[in-house]
Amino acid sequence: MAKSPKISASHEPGGLIVHISGLLPSLSPAEQRVARLVVADPADAARRTITDLATAAETSEATVIRFCRSVGMDGYPQLRIRLAAEAARRIEPPDARVVGGDIPPGADLAQIIATIAFNDARAVEETAEQLDPAVCEQVVDAIAGAGRIDVYGAGASGFVASDFQQKLHRIGRTAFYFPDVHTALTSAALLGRGDVAVGISHTGTTSDVIEVLEQARGRGATTVALTNFPRSPLTEVADFVLTTAARETTYRSGAMASRLAQLTVVDCLFVGVAARNRARAKKALEATAEAVQSHRVGGGRRRG
Repeated sequence: MAKSPKISASHEPGGLIVHISGLLPSLSPAEQRVARLVVADPADAARRTITDLATAAETSEATVIRFCRSVGMDGYPQLRIRLAAEAARRIEPPDARVVGGDIPPGADLAQIIATIAFNDARAVEETAEQLDPAVCEQVVDAIAGAGRIDVYGAGASGFVASDFQQKLHRIGRTAFYFPDVHTALTSAALLGRGDVAVGISHTGTTSDVIEVLEQARGRGATTVALTNFPRSPLTEVADFVLTTAARETTYRSGAMASRLAQLTVVDCLFVGVAARNRARAKKALEATAEAVQSHRVGGGRRRG
């Protein structure tokens, strides 16, 4: 099964800044300096000449041109036009002190709350904007028809993997999540054609998740990667790639924003699978809700 195609910069649905942010780890150090300037202030970058941008990034004009090509642009003039359009459509935070997602030293709690709320909301919105419905449809097809689904993740992504497994299990899908890499590897070794393995990693560089997904793919299972970076190593062992658009704030690397963005994708897949057989999903959800009803305060067992 072929890997889902990468989105070119000419038609990335989530916007140029999301596209550049996702490619940032794959760029050279000099190109990354250019990228950070562009991402931080698209309007300012659009006003600069190529010489000005190169000087601000402490690099050469040739590097700026290479950066343009790395992110899918023909050259610097096209980049400036796209950045100006991006700046015009960009949603600004309601609090002027909320800039770039960073929480500066001495920030009061009101600023911290505003920054976190804005960036978490933006992560969900931008993830939804850039999510490819066609690829999601293929993944839903694979999961809906799978004999078994294994979901893998570590750290913060492990919580999302566990959540996805529980959701699928509640609608009658045979799904497993193994937080221990050894158990995950032995499980992946038993997968085969008709099964699905989903690997979740914000960075796409978590070796445990990559190794397990590679094992599953080698056994013939359909593999799905959920990551923030479309050129990360995890995507190399995936048949389908789904991306998030989370930008972490200070103190929260790999934590809240990425997890919320991942949960957005997971919920889309879950509802897509459930919608394939609404009657079966509804019956399973009712049965599982009934099973735990007596464990809720004031929620004695209902009788039909």
